[in-house]
Amino acid sequence: MLIPPRLRPGDLIGVISPAGPVDASDLKPGLDLLISRGFRVREAMHLYDRHDYLAGEDEARLSDLHAMFLDREISAVFCARGGYGSLRLLDRIDYTLIREHPKILVGYSDITALLMAIYKMTGLVAFHGPMVRGLPTVSEDSKEGLLQTVSSEQPVSFDPLKGTSLIPGTAEGPLLGGNLSLICHLVGTPFLPSLDGSILFLEDIGERLYRIDRMLTHLLLSGQLNGIAGLIGGEFIDCGDASSIDRLLMGVASGLKIPLITGFPLGHGRNNLTLPLGMSARLDSRRMTLHTLNPSVV
Repeated sequence: MLIPPRLRPGDLIGVISPAGPVDASDLKPGLDLLISRGFRVREAMHLYDRHDYLAGEDEARLSDLHAMFLDREISAVFCARGGYGSLRLLDRIDYTLIREHPKILVGYSDITALLMAIYKMTGLVAFHGPMVRGLPTVSEDSKEGLLQTVSSEQPVSFDPLKGTSLIPGTAEGPLLGGNLSLICHLVGTPFLPSLDGSILFLEDIGERLYRIDRMLTHLLLSGQLNGIAGLIGGEFIDCGDASSIDRLLMGVASGLKIPLITGFPLGHGRNNLTLPLGMSARLDSRRMTLHTLNPSVV
């Protein structure tokens, strides 16, 4: 496991768009917010490229990713937005380059594919959290949580843990997860980390209830969930009634006999707390606490 150096005031944050396109006007408030918090920002060369539904050609987006990790001035790499496109890069990433230049990498949604693949191939702890375009509109807890998680030399701690305990118990293992759809798309590729022993967190948006059911069933039938130690349900925005989502997750967790928390403020809503992907953590769904065993940055 590689733990990246922490972010300090005055550090330079590189901003890339490895998935969907973004306009400069949409990104400016988020960039201004980072500057107002004492950081410097550098826009990737192809940040505002556009190629249909992608933020430029694959080669351009890949070049920006590599350039940010190679640039010794850059302390952290924040993704601009999600959308679609991260999957197209996975088999072309220079993972040795990333392993030799470990840095903070932040994103979620489509960026789940990038976070999980980089963790699998390099061991680098990545950060599932708000992206630049949406940073101004997330809750203050989400803003502060992101900056605290990537800056503090203390372990990440949620005490009390927000959400609802549906199955009480304890679990210990690496935090893995993200967008349910993207995790399903990684099954059968070499870029999905083993979920055995993990505390798995899941979220999604705009998927009808039967599709959530189908994706969870697919993960079960493919054997991906057989060894997980605990399950955290984030927000499932516009995916149907929350109680119906809870029943689906309850069906999974009860069959596996593992602790379950739902309604954790993570995902596409206004509340999107940051979790360090790959860090070992302890979940107690009876006491409603979640702690990483070590700091997620050094």
